[in-house]
Amino acid sequence: MELVTLDDIRAAAERIKQVVVRTPLVRMGEAWVKPESLQPVGSFKLRGAYNAVASLRPGGVVTHSSGNHGQALAYAAGKFGVPCVVVVPEGTPQIKARAIESRGAELVVVPPEEREVVAEKLAAERELTLVPPYDHPAVIAGQGTVGLEILADLPDAEVVLVPVGGGGLASGVSSAIKALAPGVQVIGVEPELAADAAEGLAAGRRVVWEPARTFRTIADGVRTPLSELTFAHLSARLDGIVTVSEDEIKAAMGHLARSARLVAEPTGAVATAALLSGRVPAGRTVVVLSGGNVDPDLYRQVV
Repeated sequence: MELVTLDDIRAAAERIKQVVVRTPLVRMGEAWVKPESLQPVGSFKLRGAYNAVASLRPGGVVTHSSGNHGQALAYAAGKFGVPCVVVVPEGTPQIKARAIESRGAELVVVPPEEREVVAEKLAAERELTLVPPYDHPAVIAGQGTVGLEILADLPDAEVVLVPVGGGGLASGVSSAIKALAPGVQVIGVEPELAADAAEGLAAGRRVVWEPARTFRTIADGVRTPLSELTFAHLSARLDGIVTVSEDEIKAAMGHLARSARLVAEPTGAVATAALLSGRVPAGRTVVVLSGGNVDPDLYRQVV
């Protein structure tokens, strides 16, 4: 299987540079945070979504999403003046669903297990281009620009912690970093309650947990399984994966607010949860805060 290259990621960086915020590294104790919550759509997903639309130039797009990719694709589609349909699972946080609609996309709500099938059906029926949230080289290349920026700002980084859901972000970041600095350890992080990637990578084969299992976690952005494409990337380029508990995720959200003045949704806090747990390698560490689109009521309860 062909994997994304450094050239692919550098080309993506050129395509997205006028739209995506080049987020800084923010000091948090002895570590640094890469706050992708500062993107116009509140998460890293804009990088991959915009790169895909810019490179494919479709007449219209459709996707399935837990929320952040849908919002990012709607934003990108709006920039190119093409229609966008987003299929989301029941239980998607209202703050994410409303944001998708506010950007002009059509929202379709389905049971979690039907999201991919419905998106594929709509693509065929309406002649739309399917831009999946992680299972596409252009999306992975766009997410990889996070890794380019980390090394540009902290060339002597030793450890990078990145959330893992569908694996697009971790695939892109590990691809960029391993191409430029092979000695840097890239560690994936996922919730204990949605640890299909950890199980699969340990077994040497892709493992899929049913939505009934993964939907137990508060981290709604990482309830999805790896694809064959992202599994191939992570098998080749990720140095390891750790899991964190629900309490650790909630504590990390509070820690980011108090120590770095950064708002993180639960998924955005999983890498920081791993850092605080002490179950990751020592060294000059960057944690990727993947998004900040958190329900206000949940945030008040947690923080």
